[in-house]
Amino acid sequence: MSTLLPPDLAQSAALALLAFSFAGSFLTAAFGIGGGVAFLGACAILLPPAAIIPVHGVVQLGSNTTRALLFFRNVMWTALPAFVIGSLVGVAIGGSVVVSLPAWLVQSAVGVFILWVVFVHPPRWLSQWPLVTGLISSFLTMFFGATGPFVAGYVKSLKLDRHTHTGTQAVLMTVQHGLKVAMFGVLGFAYGEWAAVIGALIVAGALGTWVGKIVLGRMTDHGFHRVLNVILVLVALRLIWGGISALF
Repeated sequence: MSTLLPPDLAQSAALALLAFSFAGSFLTAAFGIGGGVAFLGACAILLPPAAIIPVHGVVQLGSNTTRALLFFRNVMWTALPAFVIGSLVGVAIGGSVVVSLPAWLVQSAVGVFILWVVFVHPPRWLSQWPLVTGLISSFLTMFFGATGPFVAGYVKSLKLDRHTHTGTQAVLMTVQHGLKVAMFGVLGFAYGEWAAVIGALIVAGALGTWVGKIVLGRMTDHGFHRVLNVILVLVALRLIWGGISALF
């Protein structure tokens, strides 16, 4: 196995990433959100800095594509065209920015926004302006990596049933991660030497998604949204705490 790994990735780290890929995909498939952030945290610990966002993006692209296919019949497609346009603009702007935004500011702002969506009535523009959601989240994903919670705020404002929520979120995130992966390729990231690791992580994520769908089918819409809110709050608090810690 070690011969298939990049020189700066230990075998133990690769095995840990496989476990996190499975768990993260399971979490998102079963409860709608949280897996991307959890997997990003593992990447931040186990991967070299330059590989964190690109590798995370490809694995999340695979995970979200799998989930989109499994929930294909439940997707609300009307949100997609405007979100794609916004995402194209956001990724283009993010890729052209030389100096990245301060990590503490991005994390804290996204965390506060998520709490606002959960505890206050979701801002009206969220359900009416998928273009704006796509633009902002795709811009941020070039620096922050996991903006699923931000997009989940938009999907939550649509008040969908649990299967439609999960399918729609998956399609939107597939678009966003796909554009991000393409942009990092343009910027020169060498995906080739990571191909074996990425392939294994995508397979682990697909298995996690399949198990998560089974769990989702046994839940009620009410139970799903209650768990979704709890996960969103925990993610938001973790982001805010991380931002404050990075600032000081």
